[in-house]
Formats: sequence, C-alpha cells, structure tokens
Amino acid sequence: MAKKRSFLNKILYYISYKDKRQIKEFYIPSVDELRDSKGNNNDISNKDKNSNIHIKTNEQASKVAGNEGEQKGNNETITTSIEDNIKLINSKFNAPMNRDIVIRRFTISGKYMAFIAYLEGMTDKQIVNDFILRPLLNIKEFQQKEQQCQLDYILESILETNQARKLSKPKEVVNEILLGNTVLYINGCNFYVTNETKGFPARGVEKPAIEGTVTGAQEAFNESLRVNISLIRKIIKNENLTTEFLSMGERNKNQCAIMYLNGLANPAIVDEVKRRIESIETDYNAGDGMLEQFIEDNPFSIIPTILTTERPDRTASHIAEGRVAIICEGTPFAKVVPINFVSLLHSPEDAFMRFPYGTILRFVRLIGMFIATLLPSIYVAMTNFHQEMIPTDLLIAIVKAKENVPFPTIVEVVLMEFSFELIREAGIRIPGIIGNTLGIIGALILGQAAVQANIVSPVLIIIVAITGLGNFAIPSFSLGLAIRLIRFGFIASGALLGFYGITCFMMLIGIYLVNIKSFGMPIFAPVLPRTSKSKDYIVRYPVWKQEEMVDSINPLDSTRQPKIARKWTEEDPNYNYDRRETDD
Repeated sequence: MAKKRSFLNKILYYISYKDKRQIKEFYIPSVDELRDSKGNNNDISNKDKNSNIHIKTNEQASKVAGNEGEQKGNNETITTSIEDNIKLINSKFNAPMNRDIVIRRFTISGKYMAFIAYLEGMTDKQIVNDFILRPLLNIKEFQQKEQQCQLDYILESILETNQARKLSKPKEVVNEILLGNTVLYINGCNFYVTNETKGFPARGVEKPAIEGTVTGAQEAFNESLRVNISLIRKIIKNENLTTEFLSMGERNKNQCAIMYLNGLANPAIVDEVKRRIESIETDYNAGDGMLEQFIEDNPFSIIPTILTTERPDRTASHIAEGRVAIICEGTPFAKVVPINFVSLLHSPEDAFMRFPYGTILRFVRLIGMFIATLLPSIYVAMTNFHQEMIPTDLLIAIVKAKENVPFPTIVEVVLMEFSFELIREAGIRIPGIIGNTLGIIGALILGQAAVQANIVSPVLIIIVAITGLGNFAIPSFSLGLAIRLIRFGFIASGALLGFYGITCFMMLIGIYLVNIKSFGMPIFAPVLPRTSKSKDYIVRYPVWKQEEMVDSINPLDSTRQPKIARKWTEEDPNYNYDRRETDD
C-alpha cells in the first residue's frame, strides 16, 4: 500500500521540476515498415518506439501470411481431409476473428464426419435447418455399397434444397459462401456440394420514385439481383431470354447480370459487353453507377451513352428490341446498351398511350430541352447585344426593372442559376417532408426577396423558373445533369459574342455529339449516319405500324411484326347468331 504524502511533500511535488512524460501515440505504419517487421523483431520506426498495438498487428499479419502460404498449394484442388478443409475455410474468412462465418460440424449415420459452412445473415436459416441438416442427421444408414465418398448419394437422394451442385475448386467454394449459399463437405471427398440458401434482407417491390407514369406498370427494381431478374422474366416469357452472371471487384466481388434475347441481340454487342466487364480490375465496385464509368465508350463525355432506368417494363422493351441490359446487385437500376440520343427523351408511358398523345408529349419534352439549354443564353445575348430584336414595350419594361439593379445581366443570370442549382441540390439531401418546404421557400420567398432588394430583375426570375421547368421535363436524370452543364457554356458564349457566340458553341457541341458512340453505335443514329427510317424516333407511329426493329443496332431478326398486324381489319365479322329484322 502506497504511503500517504504529507502536505509539504505534495506542495514540493507540484512545484518541483519533472521531465515531461513521453506519451506513445498510435500511427499507421507504412507497407515497407510492416515488411521490415516480419524479417526482424526491431521496432517499426527508429525515431518513435511503437506500442504493443504495433507488435500485435505485425504478429497477426504474419500469422495471416503464414496461413495463406500454407493454403497456396491447395488453391487449385480440394483435399480429402476434413481438418484441412476447415482450416481452408477459416483462413479464407479470417476466422475466428471474423464471427460472420459459421462452420457446423456433425456426423452422418454415426460414422461420416462432415460440416457445413455459411455466412451469418446471408442465408435463410430455416432452409439450412429443415432441408439440409434435418435430412442429413436423420439418416440411419446408406442404402448403397460403401464408397470412398458419400456426397454423390447425398446430392442425389438426401438433400432437399431446390438447387445443389458440385464444387471442385476452393475459389468456387468461397464465392458460393459469399453469395449466401451453404456448402457441405464430407470427410474423404475431394469436392463440396453447394446449396441454394440465399436469405439476406431485401426491400419489397415498390412504385417507381424517379420515372413515375400515369399509365403503365407501377413496379420498380429493388436492390436484390434475383428479384430484378424475375421482374423482367415476368414480362418477357421467352425461353431465349438469357441471363449471364459476372463478378466485379477484387474485394467486394459484387455480382452483375447481363440479360439479352438469344437469337435477336447481335452477338458482337453481347461479347463486347462481357469483354468490357470481365476486363475490369478494381478492388471495389458498388454497382451500376461505377460500372457505367468503367465500360462507357467516352468516359469524358458530357452526354450519357448508357441508359439508366428503374423500371422493369422499360428494360424489357429495350431487350425485346435487341439491346443488352446490365443489372447489378445492390442497386435498384438497370443499364441498357447501346442507345441513341432520343432514347434519353423517351418516357416509359409512351408505349401505353395512343400515338397522337405520345408524339405530342415527345415534342413537349424536346421543346423543354431546348428551353433548358438556350433560354438564359438568349436572354443574355438579346439584352447585351441585340436589343433591336426585343419589342419596344418589352424592352422598356426590362430596362425599368433593371434600373435599380447594380449588377450586369451576366452576373444576375449566373447568380440566379447557381442559387437554383443550390436549392435543387439541397432539396435532394434534406429529408422528403422538409425538402418540399425548402423548394417553396427557395422559389417564392428567396426570389421575391431578391427582387425587392434590387439584386435581380423580375424578368430574370421568370427566365430561370421557365428554364427549371424545361429541365424537369427531361425524363432522363443523367441527360438533365448534362443539359445543366451545357447551359452554362451557352450563357458564357452569349455574354461574350451574342448570337454569334451561341451559334459557334452550338456548332462545337453538334460536332462533338456526332462523334460520340454507345457501344459502337453513333449516338444520333439513325439520323446521323442515316439508316432505315425509324417509326419510333421523335414522331411515334401507331404500334401496329411499327413493323421493323431498330436498324442501327443490327439485330439478328429485323422484323417486329407482319405488315398487317391487325388481321381482323382484313376479315369479315364472324357472327355466331342470326341477325333478324323485326317488324314494327
């Protein structure tokens, strides 16, 4: 027991000089320091001595490296020892530090040692208990001759899961466990059996949040890959609808699926999609958004070259035209390739509406796109350089409104455009209920206050509001972002050279766009370059008039339907009753 200090000793302790205690702080060692620590027992740094945390970290890293070295020779084949296979699973999943991996040992028929392995939370435990463990533990004796491996008999006669197959490589075993399946191994066998037991949480099928429509289906993709595939198969009931699975990311091993109609989609497009995805080398891939940046033809293109949709019906319609859909695990969207520019202006409900209505709405969207792109720049050019083009009464009203505004027109436009973009971005980040309120405050109160404070003119508020409405009329969110960026280029061109600058910038944008391709297809096909006339480009013909497929993607079957699809118009009505005239 320490002696109690007297009052005088306490005072002398506090006022006397003492060396400052050196506190050991944790820092992240470099890779070279970690490598040096494996070869000797010296400290990682010569300047600062490490704490025990560093030593433990190095020891753990050495153990992991040793385990990897032991299993390096077994990467190609599976041994026949149950203990070696358990060590393999433990080393691959960093057990026992990693508590997610579950290895359940048991004995079959009282003499065959076996185990199952799965990831906690990724599997349906009821399937594991009722259709794997219960049948295996209830076996009294095998009804066949003794063999070296009993997994064949179990695979054929015992397991009650809907999908079960053999695995002969350790890499396949690891991938199946990561996907949420359960693997089974019996001592003496040189292969595993994987069982379909996926059961991780998933969001239900809900209404589309971005591509909402008045008519048509009201289902949207969710984050489950299998659910998304089934939603498409529910629409396209065709035996030629093919699904291929690919893996992305060295660390997260995210799965993606490509879907196409075999016999309709051009094989060159399918092979090119697979080639680009399989050649990606990255540590982490979160989903379709990152995948798009890896596989697009023009990574620095402002205009998107891959269509993004959250609707299964829209995805199915593109697949039926010979295109390829890419769906990733964990994201509620599908990517469609190849596309042209007008595909970004088409709405999912165009196909569900009569052709006059669909055509009119397409023209409205096209006009909205031009308004969102050019209206602010035209206003700047006319007020700065071409006042003679403005009617006299309107010009007088604009001059009176700008009389007390201290800023030039270009500063007003840039200030209001930036404020509008800021309000839009803030509305997305803020929770839904508050976001709607913020939009009202930003559009009404902030704009009115800016006019009353003589910061901007009232006419400019109208210009910016109409520009925002035109941008919201664009169905594609990616194309809307591109238009917002291009709009600032037109504003700068109009402020520098008026209509001449706008014309020059428009020519540059046009030359740039005609050189962009989407998986080998020009973005403005079938107009530039000219191919066969499309009956679903801007003007939407009646659905019974659309006999041909899209020629620019070269599908294997170019016929959509016969020339006379409504055969009832060529036939006489077939009455099954007698029409008799009645006398009064």
